[in-house]
Amino acid sequence: MNERILELFQQSPEAYVSGEEISRRLNVSRTAIWKHIEELRAAGYEFEAAPRKGYRLVSKPDKWQVTELLQGLRTKVLGQKVHVYGEVDSTQTIAHALVASGAPEGTLVLAEAQTAGRGRMGRAWHSPAGKGIWMSLVLTPRVPVYFLPQLTLLSAVALCRSIQKVCQVDIGIKWPNDLLIKGKKVSGILLESSGEDERLKYVIAGIGISVNLKVEDYPEELRSVATSLAIESGAEIKRETLVQAFLLEFEELYALYLEKGFSPIRLLWEALSVTLKRPIRTHSPSGVIEGIADSLDDSGALTVITGNGEKIKVYSGDIELR
Repeated sequence: MNERILELFQQSPEAYVSGEEISRRLNVSRTAIWKHIEELRAAGYEFEAAPRKGYRLVSKPDKWQVTELLQGLRTKVLGQKVHVYGEVDSTQTIAHALVASGAPEGTLVLAEAQTAGRGRMGRAWHSPAGKGIWMSLVLTPRVPVYFLPQLTLLSAVALCRSIQKVCQVDIGIKWPNDLLIKGKKVSGILLESSGEDERLKYVIAGIGISVNLKVEDYPEELRSVATSLAIESGAEIKRETLVQAFLLEFEELYALYLEKGFSPIRLLWEALSVTLKRPIRTHSPSGVIEGIADSLDDSGALTVITGNGEKIKVYSGDIELR
């Protein structure tokens, strides 16, 4: 039914089509038409409604151009195999299933929308259709399991650098892996892994980027804490271009990491950080920690200097910038 409704609007581009006419031509009730219009809005279609005129299709959701994406890739491994979906629960879930069926390193999963996109600590991630980059990347680094936090920080560096190059926005990293513009979150990273004999068997890097969302695309409760690249740059961003830039940046840093270790990645992360040298607060198993975020250590932990001069290492969790 949604497809039939869209066909009617495509027959009359830029024109209003009344609910009565849609109801008559498709032989369904006006209430049913309203419900289908709302479904299409949820899928990324924008409609303008006017009394006594009906509905006008304003814009369609952006669709992934896979051929264009692949033709512009300059990587050797990452993104050479791409799986693209419409609406999924989470690209992470699909990536895990693909690994179980033999998907190689570099496999990329892209979705137009997620119904259960997840962030760190089980939080939901707002992932509307055609507005962002919701992706998962398969990696098979032969490094110890406890190196996973380093790969999280590497992912943040690669994403931050690629966004800077493509979008020219003032963006920084909040430890360990949130990307902020003017204090608002624009991207999050979630790494999930499987280990064997204390070594990583595989890693799924899940990345959500709010690319072309408008203010009205966000629920009211998120508008004060979240933003998009389009809002901050003032221009619509080509999603394929950003994915290409990210995969190339990641592949280069990944090779550097495997050859030289975490030290050069740590320096890059510190240069992009909006966390260091600022007062922070976080919760640990032993209680609340407050102090100045000082530096990263070799494991990727955040070193915090408390008011009495004590140095405490924070290995995981959320921090609040004060």
